[in-house]
Amino acid sequence: MSSASFTSNSSPSEKIAEPENDAGAEQTRRTLLLGALVTTACLGCSTQARAGEDPPGSDERPQKGDLLVFSEGDQEGKLVAAADLPVGGPPVHAWPKDPKTSVVRSASRLNEILVIRLDPAELDEKTRARAVDGIIAYSAICAHAGCPVTAWVKSDVGEKEVFKCVCHNSEYDPRAGAQVVFGPAPRRLAALPLELADGSLSVAGNFIGKVGGAQPG
Repeated sequence: MSSASFTSNSSPSEKIAEPENDAGAEQTRRTLLLGALVTTACLGCSTQARAGEDPPGSDERPQKGDLLVFSEGDQEGKLVAAADLPVGGPPVHAWPKDPKTSVVRSASRLNEILVIRLDPAELDEKTRARAVDGIIAYSAICAHAGCPVTAWVKSDVGEKEVFKCVCHNSEYDPRAGAQVVFGPAPRRLAALPLELADGSLSVAGNFIGKVGGAQPG
């Protein structure tokens, strides 16, 4: 009887306790699983954020020894060689690239460069001094409002072709240090001295002149 009584008295309590324990365990498993999912998602977001960051040095101005790579077109990312530039233009757009780290300095639009090859006899003395085989380089950013200089067209005030910013029609003569020949630009384009490194174009020094548009104020 006592045994039966024990069985009779203990059985209901066991039946009540078991579901409570199962529910608690299930809740714990769900909590752990949710925590793991959140952690994984956060790690994924962190990895994506890091992957989207610009590498160190990519926003620095061109430095001596940097190579030039195409910034657009079918050859984007490839080294700009002297053979890629026909005499008389058109110019190509390029980025400087650190040859040691392979970092392309494309994180700042102020680093984009216009590169053109002209007859050395057409260049004035100062321009010829920073050119190599008639190849010269300038900032591709207009000195007026900071628009990109994209056109190579016949000047509105002469017979020769010039760099032109189509935003406000400023024109620059690359033969004479990219001086302004037409339009509202207040100063010439910044120049970038060049040299050759195994047939590829290399930066020989810092920008000469201010890069970018005039600041309001």
